[in-house]
Order: sequence, then structure tokens, then C-alpha cells
Amino acid sequence: MSAPTFVFSILIFQVLFASQPCQRILAAAAEGQWQLLQKSIGISAMHMQLLRNDRVVMFDRTDFGLSKLPLPNGKCRYDPRDTALKVDCTAHSLEYDVLTNKFRALMVQTDVWCSSGAVVRNGNLVQTGGFNDGERKVRVFSPCRTCDWQELPNGLAVRRWYASNHILPDGRQIVVGGRRQFNYEFVPKTITANTFNLPFLSETHDRQAENNLYPFLFLNVDGNLFIFANNRAILLDYMKNKVVKTYPTIPGGEPRSYPSTGSAVLLPLKNLKAPAIEAEVLVCGGAPKGSFFQAKFKKTFMGALNTCARIKITDPNPQWVMETMPLARVMGDMVLLPNGNVLVINGAGSGTAGWEFGRNPVLNPIMYKPDNKIGTRFETQNPTRIPRLYHSTAALLRDGRVLVGGSNPNVYYNFTGVLFPTELSLEAFSPAYLDAKFNNIRPTIIAPKSMSGIKYGQKLTVQVVIAGEVPQNQVSVTMVAPPFNTHSFSMNQRLLVLGNDKVTSTEKSMYNIDVTAPRSGKIAPAGFYLLFVVHTGIPSKGIWVKLQ
Repeated sequence: MSAPTFVFSILIFQVLFASQPCQRILAAAAEGQWQLLQKSIGISAMHMQLLRNDRVVMFDRTDFGLSKLPLPNGKCRYDPRDTALKVDCTAHSLEYDVLTNKFRALMVQTDVWCSSGAVVRNGNLVQTGGFNDGERKVRVFSPCRTCDWQELPNGLAVRRWYASNHILPDGRQIVVGGRRQFNYEFVPKTITANTFNLPFLSETHDRQAENNLYPFLFLNVDGNLFIFANNRAILLDYMKNKVVKTYPTIPGGEPRSYPSTGSAVLLPLKNLKAPAIEAEVLVCGGAPKGSFFQAKFKKTFMGALNTCARIKITDPNPQWVMETMPLARVMGDMVLLPNGNVLVINGAGSGTAGWEFGRNPVLNPIMYKPDNKIGTRFETQNPTRIPRLYHSTAALLRDGRVLVGGSNPNVYYNFTGVLFPTELSLEAFSPAYLDAKFNNIRPTIIAPKSMSGIKYGQKLTVQVVIAGEVPQNQVSVTMVAPPFNTHSFSMNQRLLVLGNDKVTSTEKSMYNIDVTAPRSGKIAPAGFYLLFVVHTGIPSKGIWVKLQ
């Protein structure tokens, strides 16, 4: 974009949002580029999951009313229990084709509002729960060109609304919590008890606010489950239903879970051949105590939290280390990028999650560089023009872009007469590593071929083309598990740094990179991953591999 065009765009940007206060930084040194992919996909992307065929499944809820996307071939949904429409001939789910920038309507039969899910070993998306007649359903979507949702009635033991899921080493999903559910269960069901009590969830439940929904779940490298809710965490042996470690409360004690919604990631796992692998969790943003009450009953919107808390969950005496973000943020999303950095995107500068409870949209993403020294880890990125508040989503794509959609802080689809209308558009954010100036050093993967199988502990050679000389310590292989994203949490998100065992030059610009696959399902549950080669911080396009 030329300088005059850029200045004109900024002027238009300022006019558009003159009546809607936003947090934005317009700095000449800011990085990253935005692209509008679709002005309207017909639904608001409240939930989002990338599949192994480079298509993204999205859905909102069946009781928003009529969407802007008709179901094909005269198909209609008949649901006598739906709270909005008993007969609805519009879609509330779709499949977006990343490669062609096209989409097709899908049909969910029951309400998927505020649900959860994950991609299982065979590549199917298994989605759980929702609202009303969908609260105990399990739904399956297989990645094929003509597939649609299949529902399993009463696949859950209890209603799950605002729950979180994680894939386990044995291939099952664990489903934790949900509104008024202080327990967990497994999908598919086993011969053991249907649900297991988890007092930690009732202990972290705040009166009049909850602040413990959509708990942050991460599989630790020892196979136990790290569970964060409100402002603290435990390590759970889910097989024995036993808490094996209790972590300290985040300094200050402010809530970070829904509706005081922050976000969290398990930072990249490194040194995977070491006897003891370190694991760190980063929690960013949220809303101060009392924010939900003030927003709902007083129409007062308290400023969001501007802090992150980082902890080594594998330490014998773990402690939170606090950091300060350039911008306060509630309802943000955190996306692990192929080079190990974390993108913090979407959200508001004040208020909380909930119907029209967010204010002051934060339009600038932030890049967090976990390997930098404290005080130098955050970099503000270029802003979008579109507010992404409650019910927004973000997901990493195979080409390194981040797909961004959603935002509907209204009870129904509402496009006029409200401060922040329902948003139906799709954007892509391109981090600076996609700039054309890096094309000469960007790796291109030649082998293995996409969809190759990789076994645990396997010695693997990745063949790449990279222009110029490649020092041994400047190239690395990473693997990313594409997560299920909703309500500011990406479930099952995981990045593994395989590094390199050896780099060999075979001919001009051709290199063989020897790596070792993760040794067990505790470190990386079996399934489909995106594999990247990263050279001096610049990633290749990913290829799909199946870890088994």
C-alpha cells in the first residue's frame, strides 16, 4: 500500500469510529496486515475449527433468528423446542474453504450456543453440548466435500453449556464444567461413572458472576490435566479424580474466566528429548472483580485488565510472574503462531463478556515473544477496522495467516440501532513474517508429503528449499495442533518445537533437517498436526501430518 493510500485509509478509519470509542494505536513501526475476505458469510462465527482439508467449520446458535445464509435445496430445520423459530430454513453453521475463499451452508439440528469440542484422532470434529435441546448432544462433522453434521442424542451424561474440552493421550475427550456443572466426564462414554465431581469448580464460582466458565485446560507433559478457573489452577489426575497439585492464586486475585474473560495458552513445548520437559502457561487479560455486576446492573463498564501471568506448571514450587500488556483487554483471543510467538487479538478495553457488556473495542493485536526478556516481549500490531467483541473467534491457517470472524454482543442477529451490530464478515491477519521482503529466506517444504504418518519417537527427515546458507541454529521444525476456538479460548491448542537434530546441505538451496517426533501421547496426543519449518523466525507454509 502506498503512503498516500495508507493515510487516506486511516482518515476513513477515524471517521467510521468517531462515534464508537475504540482502543487503537496507529504507529508507523507497527507490523502485520489485514485483509477482508468476506463482507458477509451469512452467520456470525461464534465457534471455529480448522480441519485437515484446509476448511474451517464455523457456527453460531440456532436461536439467533433467521440468518443471512439460506439452507440449500429447500432444506429447513424443524425444532418445536427452539426458542426463536420452530421452522428455520436458514443456516447457523458453514464450512469455509480457505483455498478458494468460498463457503457452503451446513445444518445443525439442535442449539450449539456456547458449546465446546475438539478434533479427534481420525480428523473428525466432535462437538459437545450447547443450550436448550442441544445441551446434552454430541455432534460429529467429518471433513469431506459433501459432509454435514451428524447428531448423537444424549451423548453427554449432563447438560454442558460453557464447558471446555481437551483431547487425552488415549484419544478420548475430557469435558470439564459448564454452567452449574461442577464435574467432568469423558466422550465417548466409558464403563466407569458418567460424571466425576470436581469441587475446584464450585470453589472458584463467584456469586452473581460465576467467573469460572470455559475453564482453561492444558494437558501437562506428565499426562495430568492443568485446569485454570477464575484466578487460580490445579493439576488433576483425571483417572483417579485426584488433585495432585494446587497452584497459587494469580497476584491481585482478579478473575480471568468467563464472563471476566481473559485468554490463555500453553507456551511452546521445547527440548522434547529431555528426561524432564518444562511446560509454561500464559494467562492474559480479563476484567476486575465486580465488572460483570457493574455492567449488567449499573451500566458501568470497568476498564479491562492489562496484565498477563506466566507460570512454569512443571516446577516443584511454581509461582506466577506478572507482565504488563501495552493495551488492556477483555474477551481477547490468543493464537500460537508457527514460530512460537503468541498473537493476542480481538476483544474490548472495558466491560465484560455478555449481552452488550463490552465497550471500547481493542482494534490492535499484540505480538507476544515468549523468548524475549521481560519488558521486551510485547509488540503492538496494525489495527483492524472491525470491532470484534463478544462471540469473536480467531484461528491459525496452514499458510500462516490468522482467520478472524464473529462478534455478536446482541441477543439476536441485530444490524441496526445498536452500538455494535452483529458482525458477519471474515478477515485474515497476516503477521509480519508473511511480508514479501522475507520471501528469499522463507523455507519451502519438499518432503514429507502432506498427510504423511509419523510415529511416536520416529526419526524424520524434512527436506526443504531455503535460499542462501542456513546455520544449524537458525532453522527449526514445529508442529501445531489446530484448536477449537470459542469465547476467547482455543481448546486443545498446542505447539511442539522439534528443533533439529542435524541440518545437511544436499545441493544448492536444498537441505535435509533431521528431527525426532514426540515420544508419547502425553506430550502430543495422536491426531492431525500442521508441520512447519522455521528459518530465522520466518515459517514455511505448513503441511498436514498425522501423529500416530
